[in-house]
Amino acid sequence: MAAGASLDGGFEVLVVDDGSIDESWNEIQSLAQKFDNLKALRFRRNFGKSAAIRAGAIHARGEILVTMDADLQDDPSETAKLIEKLESENLDVVSGWKKVRKDPWSKRFASRVFNWMVSWSTGLKLHDHNCGFKAYRRDVLQEVNLYGDMHRFIPVLAAAKGFRVGELPVNHRSRKYGKSKYGLSRIPKGLLDLLTVCFLTGFKHRLHHLLGSVGLFSFFIGMAGLCWLPIYWLLRMFWFPEWTPIHQTPLVLYSVGATLLGGQLLSIGFIAELIIYRWQRSEEPYSIQETVAGEPGRAADRIA
Repeated sequence: MAAGASLDGGFEVLVVDDGSIDESWNEIQSLAQKFDNLKALRFRRNFGKSAAIRAGAIHARGEILVTMDADLQDDPSETAKLIEKLESENLDVVSGWKKVRKDPWSKRFASRVFNWMVSWSTGLKLHDHNCGFKAYRRDVLQEVNLYGDMHRFIPVLAAAKGFRVGELPVNHRSRKYGKSKYGLSRIPKGLLDLLTVCFLTGFKHRLHHLLGSVGLFSFFIGMAGLCWLPIYWLLRMFWFPEWTPIHQTPLVLYSVGATLLGGQLLSIGFIAELIIYRWQRSEEPYSIQETVAGEPGRAADRIA
């Protein structure tokens, strides 16, 4: 993973070696001796792409960060286009769109399915959520919590924070080295990650709204069934003796089960709210774009 950081009067290139076992680190060291603006980090083992992006964002010095995979499929010459769009349209994230992909059909198909699911479920319409070629303002990667495979959902997580997200078609080249890990087998994992993202962006600070709603529905359905049972018993006793005995009807089990499930979900929702209340002290549920303050003494002059 390579991250380019825009600096005043220049740029720096930060390379993150994610625990490679080939000669990559030796090549990186030799390049660092030739170029003063090249910096590199080496992980002890493979911690994943999200960890690499997070480490790059922490150690980079620029205010605009550009991430790029090191498989040579992205074209570095298009970095300027991403930065220009970011600044000209006052965006916070510009995601690359591999409009013409040079990948096997299985990877293209899996990508289309994944991008459709993410756009449909999150409301953020992008053609290529998973493209690693992106430009960010530093604030985005400072506020978005990256772990696991959440790097694929940075635009979604950023948009949930209120950041402005756009996309730009980028050139895509055929893979020359290494083997891609993405394909049809990644769809189930991507679906699970997508459900996690939808949950985090929709109910991260309102868990009781989700659990409580389902719990109330289940509880009232169960209570309605329990209220009907004595009425059923009276009707069978005096008017409809041919009806099935109450202890043989499945409604008894369904009503009791729904009532217990509803009560459990409500209880879990209250516990989740208590946890959020305690934990939220260390993480604010908002994102500040900028602040402004008057000059000292102005207010006092106006009051006088």
